[in-house]
Amino acid sequence: MTEELLLVTGAGGFIGSNIACTLAADGARVVACDLFHHPASWQYLTSALLHDVITPDQTLTWLRDHSEAIAAIIHLGASSSTTEANLSKIIANNVRLTLDLWEFSALNGNAFIYASSAATYGDGSQGFVDDDSPASLAMLQPLNAYGWSKHVVDRRIAEDVAAGRRAPPRWAGLKFFNVYSPNEGHKAEMRSVVHQMYPSAARGLPVRLFKSEDRRYPDGGQLRDFVYVKDCCEVVTAMLAKAKIAGLFNVGTGRARSFADVARAVFRAVGREPEIDFIDMPETLRERYQYFTEADTRKLHAHGLAPSFRSLENGVADYVNTHLVHELANRW
Repeated sequence: MTEELLLVTGAGGFIGSNIACTLAADGARVVACDLFHHPASWQYLTSALLHDVITPDQTLTWLRDHSEAIAAIIHLGASSSTTEANLSKIIANNVRLTLDLWEFSALNGNAFIYASSAATYGDGSQGFVDDDSPASLAMLQPLNAYGWSKHVVDRRIAEDVAAGRRAPPRWAGLKFFNVYSPNEGHKAEMRSVVHQMYPSAARGLPVRLFKSEDRRYPDGGQLRDFVYVKDCCEVVTAMLAKAKIAGLFNVGTGRARSFADVARAVFRAVGREPEIDFIDMPETLRERYQYFTEADTRKLHAHGLAPSFRSLENGVADYVNTHLVHELANRW
């Protein structure tokens, strides 16, 4: 790595902390930016040698003061709850700050990598192809305000590029699918299903899954593209090493797996036989529930950015045995 600075926003979050620690371990001078509003956030970064730590309200001033030293901005900070009702908060955190950083990067000439989301695909009726043309993006219909906020940014950036307006020399929007990851304990109901299942499975208790409201899918047969955060870190590292990059990229394994598969993988990791109970899906979710997501990874592979994605079973086993078993042991 060079002696230039890498700014990582959302560095106290679950994806951001893993990426910040990975980059720091590789020798980068990482500047961590976050609100650090939950008690565990600083603990997620204890392994990292950080160059500096700032809060979001300091970001633009800090960037102007250090503009010549910045190699890249990796913007992962966001209001990430898919049930967040405060639209002003979502716009401020997910739209306005992202576009401010996009415009700074375009003016300053540094690389810009930001987190979009598979939530932009909505119900999946338009497919899951990371086509960043304005016409293709216009066809997507997100199901919640979080997905909409990410979609607003994707469309604005695509329009800037198509119109020939100034853009960063290297940029990428990452459409993360269902990431499971160390450092997600603070996310409450937004934790991955792996994290939610583990305590019950480890105790030998049944895990609970939603019944299906769609006859095409059995109970527990709802499908998602579950991707391990270590693979996400490899994607970001590969992008930073690229001399040229521009576009939206799906970050998923390209293989949908069922929630029942996840449950079986968690039970296998703790050495117990699977036991699953099915419960009714809440009314509030039924009209905006995604039954199927699967990343089209052809673009990621074509650009040489795809790692050898871990299987669900191998990723869950690594997560359970290298992290969850230690994280939760002291809570019981």
